[in-house]
Amino acid sequence: MNFVEDLQWRGMLHDMMPGTDEQLKKEMTAAYIGFDPTADSLHVGSFAQIMLLKRFQLAGHKPVALVGGATGMIGDPSGKSQERNLLNEEILNKNLEGIKKQLSKFLDFDSGAENEAVMVNNYDWMKTFSFLEFIRDVGKHITVNYMMAKDSVKKRLSAESKTGMSFTEFTYQLVQGYDFLWLYENLNCKLQMGGSDQWGNITTGTELIRRKAGGEAFALTIPLITKADGSKFGKTEGGNVWLDPERTSPYSFFQFWLNTSDEDAERYIKVFTLLPSDEINSLIEQHREAPHARILQKKLAEEVTTMVHSKDDYEMAVEASQILFGKGTAEQLRKLNESTFLSVFEGVPQFTVAKSEIETGVNVIDLLADKTEIFPSKGELRRTIKGNGLSVNKEKVSDPDLTVNKDFLIGGKYILAQKGKKNYYLIIVQ
Repeated sequence: MNFVEDLQWRGMLHDMMPGTDEQLKKEMTAAYIGFDPTADSLHVGSFAQIMLLKRFQLAGHKPVALVGGATGMIGDPSGKSQERNLLNEEILNKNLEGIKKQLSKFLDFDSGAENEAVMVNNYDWMKTFSFLEFIRDVGKHITVNYMMAKDSVKKRLSAESKTGMSFTEFTYQLVQGYDFLWLYENLNCKLQMGGSDQWGNITTGTELIRRKAGGEAFALTIPLITKADGSKFGKTEGGNVWLDPERTSPYSFFQFWLNTSDEDAERYIKVFTLLPSDEINSLIEQHREAPHARILQKKLAEEVTTMVHSKDDYEMAVEASQILFGKGTAEQLRKLNESTFLSVFEGVPQFTVAKSEIETGVNVIDLLADKTEIFPSKGELRRTIKGNGLSVNKEKVSDPDLTVNKDFLIGGKYILAQKGKKNYYLIIVQ
């Protein structure tokens, strides 16, 4: 399948200007997608766009990643009810570096191939552009009528919008349109891609290229990713699911994909992996025959976690899952790094004990019933031990006279107590 056919099969084609497919079949084409620099990391809400550029490069075309250093300083009305917070230059530069580092994991920027990816920052060409020059050279080519007809503008000007629309926001589509013109003239970029909410801004760019440069440019959008239950994709109770392991641990990232519903997993495995169609069809068939085995979710989580993080991170996440759900061993527990360990046991009750207590050694009964109150009484704790219901660091405790000392510390800092199969308690030694 060619690029467009592959997108259609994967359910990733929303809209496309006439002639786009023909242009892509005719020659290697440069296409760009804009990324919002409001943080120093992208999150899974941007992942479909990243995969779109990756597929584009794999199809032999040239991807251009535009990070909006200039547009990040204003705002984009597309589908939003409020303006963005404006960013200063120092924060923007930090964010740009973080985003470039992440995109480099997915796109080839430096192999020397003809279609190697390029990263650009629109601040580089907008910073010296005066307001008078802009309205003279760009503004006169696009009419207010044309701009007012965009759905994104109509929504913000409608009676439902109580805030109205600032001039800054209104001009956003002109600034984005000029980006496309600049890339067309300087990098021979003939296609802009993005989410379906960007159609209006993208087509303003193609219109500006037609009117000012007399050239032909194209537009292609993909559907906005949603969840089957209507809730927002890429959000959890803890907020955004980030690609940066410092913001969202590989374990939490893995769990996000593993917990996907059956209906969503069938769509997401097409959108977010590079698996070929025959393998995906086979996986879907196996999953439908035995949905309880969660074959699709496991493969989805494996592919995406390995791609975004690493094979080692994926394997550690699997081991961590086994620990949490009762199948893990003491050896596996000690192999976890601190970030994964804390992610696994996030939300479990925590107790603090002085390091001096552990260094001199403390009886397990005293530790769990007096020092931490994990058990309300020593009698209940003794009965639990007798009934084989207590584990410390995933090892069963059978001796009520056991002494817990510094050899029990995980990472020099933690002790994990488990009551029964599902009740965990984290003791922090400091």
